[in-house]
Amino acid sequence: MAKATKKPATKKPTKKAAAKTTKKKVASKAATAKPVKKIARKLQKATAVGSTALVPLEDLAGAAVLDRLWAVIKTRRTADPAVSHSARLLARGTAKVAQKFGEEAVECLIEAVAGNNAALVAESADVLYHLLVLWVNAGIEPGKVWAELVRREGVSGIAEKAARPAAVLSVASTKIP
Repeated sequence: MAKATKKPATKKPTKKAAAKTTKKKVASKAATAKPVKKIARKLQKATAVGSTALVPLEDLAGAAVLDRLWAVIKTRRTADPAVSHSARLLARGTAKVAQKFGEEAVECLIEAVAGNNAALVAESADVLYHLLVLWVNAGIEPGKVWAELVRREGVSGIAEKAARPAAVLSVASTKIP
């Protein structure tokens, strides 16, 4: 009769060790989900009516969405005006594009003065869209505007305006100083 071989004893994890392993797994999953949840919370706060929470552009790729929208509008330049609002605006010329941008800007201001934050958000999106249409019409790429914003970052508005070349300021302006 053959002698029965004994299996090597496997060490059963203690409750404490099992709990530690479970905590590590949960912590690992939470660590990867944390940034997504954090961004989702910021977005929820930012989109809540009356919220003043800020969502950093890098979290939402804000400039990237504007770059993509600009690219779409640029492709619509040759599209059929019957099927594309952007094509219709661009086909009507610079004066119409500028007029539409101005109308949207005024609507945005009205909602701001009225304190209607939800409508202000919607009108702000309209202003940005029509600004991009204006850029496409003028042949201005968003990167040029982003570079100008980066150049001005950290500079006082008063100092920046004083440093502008005379040619830029020579156009008569009715803006409030």
